[in-house]
Amino acid sequence: MDNIYVIRGRIEELYGKHSKLFDKAFQFILAMITFSMINQNTGFMKSLSSPVISLALAVVATFLPPMVIVVIAAVLVLAHTLAASIGIFAVSAMIFLIMYIFYIRLAPKMAFVVLLTPIAFVLKIPFLVPVACALIYTPVSLVPMSCGTVVFYMVEYLKKTSSASKASGSKAMLSEITTYVQKVFQNKEMWIYIVAFIIGFFVVYTIRRRELDHAWKIGIIAGAIADVVVTAMGSIALGVEISYGSLIFGNILAVIVGMILELFLFSVDYARSERLQFEDDEYYYYVKAIPKVAVTTPEKTVKKINERQETEIIDAEAVKRLSQDVTEETKAISVEPSANHKLRKETSRKTPYNNSEYRSPAQIRASQAKRHSPKRGPMPKKHDMKDVDKLLLTQSLENEFHASGKRKLQIKEKDRYRI
Repeated sequence: MDNIYVIRGRIEELYGKHSKLFDKAFQFILAMITFSMINQNTGFMKSLSSPVISLALAVVATFLPPMVIVVIAAVLVLAHTLAASIGIFAVSAMIFLIMYIFYIRLAPKMAFVVLLTPIAFVLKIPFLVPVACALIYTPVSLVPMSCGTVVFYMVEYLKKTSSASKASGSKAMLSEITTYVQKVFQNKEMWIYIVAFIIGFFVVYTIRRRELDHAWKIGIIAGAIADVVVTAMGSIALGVEISYGSLIFGNILAVIVGMILELFLFSVDYARSERLQFEDDEYYYYVKAIPKVAVTTPEKTVKKINERQETEIIDAEAVKRLSQDVTEETKAISVEPSANHKLRKETSRKTPYNNSEYRSPAQIRASQAKRHSPKRGPMPKKHDMKDVDKLLLTQSLENEFHASGKRKLQIKEKDRYRI
């Protein structure tokens, strides 16, 4: 059920963004169907029966208020009746004038009801109109609904008239007017439908305003049943042949459309209803509160798992050379500490032969400490302190030996010079 409410929310959101576009599209379709139906069912004036005329009038009426469609449709009917007979034209003009007076006074903003009623009769689903009007409008909508029913049967009579009347004289015109009025206003089928519309409307309207749980659903079903019963009883009582198949099918479709209208207009959660009581100095108030159904429309979030990357062309020779360079560099790094260690060992064993190269034990320790802390590679093995002392003692003895040797040479040279 939540998915249905989500779809409803998306439809409402879409209509809210493009409401003017949808309204004008609906108005154009309605005007096109109305004008085409009038021209096809009458067609006494050939110049107005062309589909191009219907299309042009529909385009013009789309950009004007809905009331203009009703006026243009009435003008088309009067034009065709004028081509058929002057007497029929006069009676039709009088009927339209009376309808217009009642319509303008009571229901000036219900032009769509007047237009949809004849179309519903043509589609064999007339009971769709009273059920929908009972859910949306007030009882005032019965006026344009009845006017639309009368207009449909007027056009039906003109449809049965095969050609324009050639009779002349007052008696012939009076006979045409009398026949026309009798065929339209003494049509038992028309009155059966009007009475069924009124009864079905009030059944739906009365029940859906009650505080009952699921009042709208009960009212829609009860109104459809009332339409079927009244129509069947009227056809039996007045001897009018009515197709019961289309009657039942039309009411089933009316129930389906009524449920859709309830979804958009009156969607509540009866499981969470509450009864509240208030009072003041003069009254007690008993209130039944039913929360509306509100479902948030989920937002779609796109999560990128693997983004598409550009393909890079790899040179096999370059990769091979790079790998060789890396291996050689690794070997050089591993060999360098051991080579440095050997070099330090040799230099430490090297014996100085000049006094200028003589270093004190503290200087030797400092240089060895610097040499034995390499920045890269493994740490060299540390010498034992005993070895260091032996090394220092050996170096000092060697320095003294070389110094004494130099002194002996200097004494010998002095002795030579004396001789």
